Amino acid sequence: MDFNVKKLACGAGVFFTRAVQFTEEKLGQAEKTELDPHLENLITRADCTKNWTEKILRQTEVLLQPNPSARIEEFIYDKLDKKLPSRTTNTELLGQYMLEAANEFGPGTPYGSTLITVGEYQKRLGGAERDLLQASAVGFLTPLRNFLEGDWRTISKERRLLENRRLDLDICKARLKKAKLAEAKAAAEHELRVAQTEFDRQAEVTRLLLEGIGSTHLNHLRCLQDFAEAQATYYAECHHYMQDLQRELSKCSNSVSTPHPSAAVCPDPVSSAFLSGPPSPGAPVSSLSSQRPSPLAMEQAALPVTGTRKAKVLYDYEGHDGSELSLLADELITVHTVPGMDPDWLIGERGNQKGKVPVTYLELLS
Repeated sequence: MDFNVKKLACGAGVFFTRAVQFTEEKLGQAEKTELDPHLENLITRADCTKNWTEKILRQTEVLLQPNPSARIEEFIYDKLDKKLPSRTTNTELLGQYMLEAANEFGPGTPYGSTLITVGEYQKRLGGAERDLLQASAVGFLTPLRNFLEGDWRTISKERRLLENRRLDLDICKARLKKAKLAEAKAAAEHELRVAQTEFDRQAEVTRLLLEGIGSTHLNHLRCLQDFAEAQATYYAECHHYMQDLQRELSKCSNSVSTPHPSAAVCPDPVSSAFLSGPPSPGAPVSSLSSQRPSPLAMEQAALPVTGTRKAKVLYDYEGHDGSELSLLADELITVHTVPGMDPDWLIGERGNQKGKVPVTYLELLS
């Protein structure tokens, strides 16, 4: 018990002496041993790495999970070292609601069948988002957290120890200056040599740890490349799904033409503002005995084989075979139609290139 009290008292004395030395240094009343310039540069780079890693980590978490409550839940599960329950993404939930609504309205109705189509693609988009979240958590967020919670804590601990060794060294220097008697000077010189040795040893340990920040940068670089690749895969899948969905809706809107709009399978994806000009006299117009021609069919009939018009491309389109022409958004091409051609398509020309193009991707110009 007496030993513990003495140890506690000794520790308190050391702490008080360091506090006095630190205060006098701040007030300019005591000399301060400066660190090696190389070590100072390493410390500055380490602090910069820590600060920006924290900011990048927090913002990436916000990007991947905008819901603060969900982020808090993930943090708690991570601290408890428990597996986070599987959570449905917002896009998957939207798709599920659409499918349930389709069952209420009737899967055989035009609206219900379209809800099923869109809902299925929303669930696919949600699955792609789930893959992105998982890949980002494993390949990017986890390494950043490991650095902040592992390597950086070790570095911070050794830096605090280095600061204590520096204070002890400066305290010994001050004692040596104040010593008057020969015995006091000899004792102070001995304490100074011991403090200098401990300071140098701790400075070397800290330097080695700080130089490891370079390896941390290389590791984070690889993680950053993995994160960018995961994002590229996610956006490519989303683009592919949305192109497929547009084709599905285009087929749906043109598969049936009825005299009553309420009986159509789904709304016409081409705005009537894009269509202009009455059909030419004598031009062939496809019709059924019980149906009137749709505006799209009238527009196609108004374009004879030899007549051409300019069209502006609304979205990027990648041709699926040699008969189709790939398009870039906002470019202008020349289009025309031919008898018997599917009304969903036109013949597009751009320089020496020629091929079929989907009408839903075009704005026909006068």
